[in-house]
Amino acid sequence: MIQYNRFTLDNGLRVLVHEDQSTPLAVVNVMYDVGARDEDPNKTGFAHLFEHLMFGGSIHIDDYDEPLQRAGGENNAYTTNDLTNYYCQLPAQNIETAFWLESDRMLSLAFSKKSLDVQRKVVSEEFKEHYLNKPYGDVWHKMRELAYTTHPYRWMTIGKDLSHIENAQLDDVKHFFFKHYRPINAILVVAGNVKTENIKRLADKWFGNIPMGEKYEHRLPLEPVQKAPRLLEVTADVPVNAFYKTWHMASRLEQGYYNADLVTEILGGGGSSRLYQSLVKEQKLFSNLECYHFGSIDAGLVALEGKLVQGVKMEDASKAVEAELDRMKQEAVSEAELQKVKNKTESIIAFEDMGIMSRANSLAFYELLGDANLMNTELDRYNEVTEEQIKTCSQQLFDVNNSNEMRYYSKN
Repeated sequence: MIQYNRFTLDNGLRVLVHEDQSTPLAVVNVMYDVGARDEDPNKTGFAHLFEHLMFGGSIHIDDYDEPLQRAGGENNAYTTNDLTNYYCQLPAQNIETAFWLESDRMLSLAFSKKSLDVQRKVVSEEFKEHYLNKPYGDVWHKMRELAYTTHPYRWMTIGKDLSHIENAQLDDVKHFFFKHYRPINAILVVAGNVKTENIKRLADKWFGNIPMGEKYEHRLPLEPVQKAPRLLEVTADVPVNAFYKTWHMASRLEQGYYNADLVTEILGGGGSSRLYQSLVKEQKLFSNLECYHFGSIDAGLVALEGKLVQGVKMEDASKAVEAELDRMKQEAVSEAELQKVKNKTESIIAFEDMGIMSRANSLAFYELLGDANLMNTELDRYNEVTEEQIKTCSQQLFDVNNSNEMRYYSKN
């Protein structure tokens, strides 16, 4: 059970404090309720661009990293389709440095043309290196466009098109910032060797005067139910043929999410999983095969991907995958098999909760979902899943009309 205190500033900033006197460190985590799904379809990649711009200087502070390093701290950030998260860790006695830095960039970035030019170039190079020039780098661009017709999950966090970032203007960037990076759309979590009363004082001192901003409401178009299977064939300069398949799954707060999470563990959770045992080890059709999902807040995707063994026909690989999925649909899993993946899930959750940085991140994420205490009840949701629910979930998930298949052929 993770204990925490929660309060809200007058400007709407939610603050959660997790006291842990066993460490000399403190973590300051700021999560913003904005991700790639919140972008204009003609100006994508902005949430990720901001991950870079937020380190390029704020209104009163030219350099974010140098003062933090002098205080013995380190920092990082990440962006997903659903959210943006900034976090730093430093000795607890120097925590006010983090409040000073984070509050200034929430107040306003410096918004210089130079900073935008530099970061735009960095992101453009990242786009080219990882998504255009790397073997299989365009897979999830293509797969998202295949699987989604309407919801903004149809583009990746890096953006839909390189030109969107290349053409980003200072006014576009300012508008995006003041729409999303406001106290009313943010969650501040402080964890470690701290006292709640002191954090209240620091939060009010450093964040209290920042203008609230407007509450951002996610009015995103719902993805219609898929009515027919989709197939895309691609040929590219890659080492071996590869196979990808996705299916639409439940959103993060539905029970179906937990069911699907356990289904992916049974099918693809490591060397003892069904797909690995059958299709990699025994039939030797794939050199590797994974099944997982993206953990999306809105209705997301279960994904399967693998590289084919040289000489194996794509049709044979696809049929063999389908046979394993049919088995999931027709036969109930054993109690022992289900318990094994529940135990694995429990150990993963326990391991994640060991570090204060992970705890701070989890508290912010569950608060974003609507209730930080969900962090303490997650395991119950998994433990409630029955063998029958796994079977029903598999039947719904792996319905042929819910599938998107991509066959990625090597030119060689």
